[in-house]
Amino acid sequence: MLSLQPAVTASAPRDSRVRVAVTAHDPISREGVLSQLRRHPEVDLREEPGPTAVAVLVEDVLDDAALARLRRVVRSEGARVVLVVGTVRENELLDVIECGAGVIVWRREATAHRLVQAVLTAAEGGGDLPADLLGRLIGQVGRLHRGGADQPGSFLGLTPREVDVVRLVAEGLDTAEIAVKLSYSERTVKNVMHGLTTRLHLRNRPHAVAYALREGYI
Repeated sequence: MLSLQPAVTASAPRDSRVRVAVTAHDPISREGVLSQLRRHPEVDLREEPGPTAVAVLVEDVLDDAALARLRRVVRSEGARVVLVVGTVRENELLDVIECGAGVIVWRREATAHRLVQAVLTAAEGGGDLPADLLGRLIGQVGRLHRGGADQPGSFLGLTPREVDVVRLVAEGLDTAEIAVKLSYSERTVKNVMHGLTTRLHLRNRPHAVAYALREGYI
């Protein structure tokens, strides 16, 4: 019998791997990171220039040239950035966050597992700073806020729910932990952060924390 039902064709499985490109100031550093990431099937390494979801930028120090490379990757390629760096001076912290590097890994801690974790976090739009660096960031922004305490902030419009979520992000809690703490679903926490960062044109969670601290919300 001739069937009038449309033929069903199998669709190709969607590639769920994260596209990653690695940039470094020297070929040895680049090859070292590539060799670590090649071990993990969830990472799709791109050797040639092209659209990428995550750019891993490897630097020793954040001099002017390194900051220029960071800005170029964010602005021209539109990729989310994982910054692997040897050291960050205190006066560079806000510049790094506001450039769009929401995930930072110390070079001394850049194991294969840590790098893949950082890439997956960046791909999801999350933020991840080393604990000591987060503490320095909070201290620096707090000092900036106290120095301008006589001037009312212009960072208006945060709801109490957004303040609660950002405060817990600043304390280093992840999405699941925040959800438990506030008795929300993880989806609600993600929606709160997405709405906040989109409305205020913030790049990522650390950027949201920096702005909330600067304006005195937390």
